[in-house]
Formats: sequence, C-alpha cells, structure tokens
Amino acid sequence: MSGILLLAFILCLTDCSNNTEQKVISSGENSAPNSSMVVVYFSATGTTRPLAEYAADILNAYIYDIVPQDPYTDEDLVYYTGGRADQEQNDPSARPAILDSVKDMSQCDTVLIGYFIWHGQAPKIIYTFLESYDFSGKTLLPFCTSHSSGICYSASNLHSLVPSANWLDGRRFAGGTSRNMIAAWLDEKISL
Repeated sequence: MSGILLLAFILCLTDCSNNTEQKVISSGENSAPNSSMVVVYFSATGTTRPLAEYAADILNAYIYDIVPQDPYTDEDLVYYTGGRADQEQNDPSARPAILDSVKDMSQCDTVLIGYFIWHGQAPKIIYTFLESYDFSGKTLLPFCTSHSSGICYSASNLHSLVPSANWLDGRRFAGGTSRNMIAAWLDEKISL
C-alpha cells in the first residue's frame, strides 16, 4: 500500500511542476491541431469549459485554460458579499495574475476567448490575458456563458483593450449548450 501512495505523491509532484510551464494543449489526440487557431477560456465553476472544449474539437484547434495564480474559492465567487470577485469586478485596475502563458501565441491567427459573465462583464483575468500578448491583426472571437446577461457590454469592454485586433461579434450561451449549437455558431463565424 505504501508503494501506491508513493507513486501517487510522485505523480502529483510531476503534475504540479508542469503547471508553471507555458501551455497550449491539443484538443485532439489523433491528429495535430490547427496551429493557427486557439480556444482560450476561463471557467471558474466549470460552465464555460465544455463549450470551449466543443469549439476546440470542432475547429481542431489548440485549447488553453486560463488558470489563476491564486485560485478562486467558492466563497470568492459568491455575488454581493464583498468577496474577491466583487472586489475585482468593481476595480477598473484589477488584473489577477495568470499561472502560466500560451506557448507560441504569435503562430495563432484566430483566437476564441471564452468566459462567464460576472456582474455584467468578463472576469478581470480575461483583461490580464488580453493585455499579455500582441493581438495586432489577429481575429478575436469572444463567447460567454451567463444565466441572464448578454455579451454586448462585456465584449465592448474587451474590444477597447485590444483595438488593433479584428474583433468578430461574439455570442452568449446558456450553461449546458450542446455541441451542435456551438458547431452551428462556428459555422456562421468561421469558415470550417
């Protein structure tokens, strides 16, 4: 039994040490991803993640999970409690640190950016991401998840951070949106 625990500990250390490296993860294991596209997403509660995974798989694109350097707790995410999320969203200068970075962003021509809506806007960690790279001339396509808020206000705020990019009109999706719905939307937005 102690051998199994030692192996689990070693695997955990190996996994933890990889978290500080640059990362872009392939969505498909059987074929090389389209290196000119990446789907970037932040999903603190897991609602946005499946949509990002669908998009990456449909486009045969790379996928990148934005991981905060200081992870959000359940308490951090509770609305109107004065917690961390409330404080960040109310602070125009808040830029939460990201644990790692995208490898070879310069090779990507099209970047899909997925996030959920906090207080009518994208989480400030999305601002951090957008301000960390040169997106001049790249095509950016935002998508978000929300129970009620639309994408307009959040998307226009993001556009102002990277005015040199070619922004496509994004879309809001409900949690649990199907792969077929994502595929139909991408077919409208990106030549598949």
